[in-house]
Amino acid sequence: MNLVQDKNTVPLLAAVNLSKSYRLPSKVVEVLKGASLEVREGECVAIIGRSGAGKSTLLHVLGGLDRPDAGEVFLRGQSLYALSPARRTRLRAQNVGFVFQAYHLLPEMDVTENVLLPAMAISRMGRAALRMRALELLDQVGLANRACHMPLELSGGEQQRVAIARALMNAPELLLADEPTGNLDRDTGCQILDLLFGLAHQSRLALVIVTHDAGVAARCGRVLEIEEGVMRPR
Repeated sequence: MNLVQDKNTVPLLAAVNLSKSYRLPSKVVEVLKGASLEVREGECVAIIGRSGAGKSTLLHVLGGLDRPDAGEVFLRGQSLYALSPARRTRLRAQNVGFVFQAYHLLPEMDVTENVLLPAMAISRMGRAALRMRALELLDQVGLANRACHMPLELSGGEQQRVAIARALMNAPELLLADEPTGNLDRDTGCQILDLLFGLAHQSRLALVIVTHDAGVAARCGRVLEIEEGVMRPR
């Protein structure tokens, strides 16, 4: 199922009646129960909820990482889960950037190589051009002088900056951030948020950020709460 692709009427991201459950040895846990939302181009949306409410699961479903049991996710009118796994992976790589709480940098690769990773499988640019873009992004996040360092040589805040640069490598339209300051002290977390919101505004990115922090949510244009698997305006 596809929607008519008109940028003036169709949201960048739309989720319709998402359901997702996990089977444990003794029971089935329903995480999402008909969750729905829309996100427009350039919009900043916070998703809040108690621990275990399904925030991260929702983000993974929205980004095409985890198939829902029922419901649909549309990106620019294209149903993500109607695509083959290969086409969904390519669409996700081209249009969606992820920033995770745990950074997920590859320790055997240097900073520049980590930033390059999202582009390696889909970009038609030459290696030299890709490396130049990676270095430009590292400069944007204030890490030009760390380009040849290994991830374990960096502080937590620096690793998260690398992760943000990596998320922007393919110039996505949508950035999904899962507790991006959860592993950082307050001052470093504030710096990361300033950077993240600033880059999103500068590039007209839509930003969906999962957080348990009311202060972070207050910086977003709209706040949604997930409770008992259902999305509600806050």
